Amino acid sequence: MAIERLLEIMRRLRDPERGCPWDREQTWASIAPHTIEEAYELEDAICKGDSQHVRDELGDLLFQVVCQARIAEEAGAFAFDDVVDSICDKLERRHPHVFGETRAESAAQVSTAWEAQKARERSASGGSGALDGIAVGLPALTRAGKLGQRAARVGFDWPDPAGVLDKLREELAELDAALASEGRSQAGEELGDLLFTAAQLARHLGLDPETCLRSASRKFETRFGGIEQALAAEGRSAAEITPAELERLWERAKRQHG
Repeated sequence: MAIERLLEIMRRLRDPERGCPWDREQTWASIAPHTIEEAYELEDAICKGDSQHVRDELGDLLFQVVCQARIAEEAGAFAFDDVVDSICDKLERRHPHVFGETRAESAAQVSTAWEAQKARERSASGGSGALDGIAVGLPALTRAGKLGQRAARVGFDWPDPAGVLDKLREELAELDAALASEGRSQAGEELGDLLFTAAQLARHLGLDPETCLRSASRKFETRFGGIEQALAAEGRSAAEITPAELERLWERAKRQHG
């Protein structure tokens, strides 16, 4: 099987005597940033719709799982087969409408049952709070949205997007007041409140805040790149022109690039 080939490659890379010096030195902690990076590279490939790139990035991410499992096996904690068994057990447990006797007629019913099962699992593991189990390492906007979503399940939420928008205006006014008083630390706190509320607005609108921000960043990148290309054609750079001219070129880039 293909997975056995990958597991054997990992064993050889970690071999104490004949393995790769870099791979032998790695730990869970040292590998974790690479795992996160590979997940983002996979997402980028998916966004680009490049199937071959998606295939390659899935392989990179799978290698991360195999590597982490190998480190655990060497420490006597668990092995790759245990990882597979764990996810198989979880999927069967969380899909009783497929592997059990219950029935679900819609995706919404499945989602409700899924969250209820997750809540039971958190409670069984000692987590009883509504916000327990939301990973600290998530991107900040994503985590903010999940915190708001969990709180909403127990009734702590705005009734509609208009209410969140009012709160957003309130937070903006508080940030403005903090800046007027020259309280930089206070301004940082108010800016955080503003961003948190913006994540809740995205949630109420059925939007992913990370996706929205990435889209805005790509738009900015495209527009600014257009300015630099126009200036380069004239033998100039953005650093050499006045703010007024830069603003004029920015408006032109907005019209050209949307």
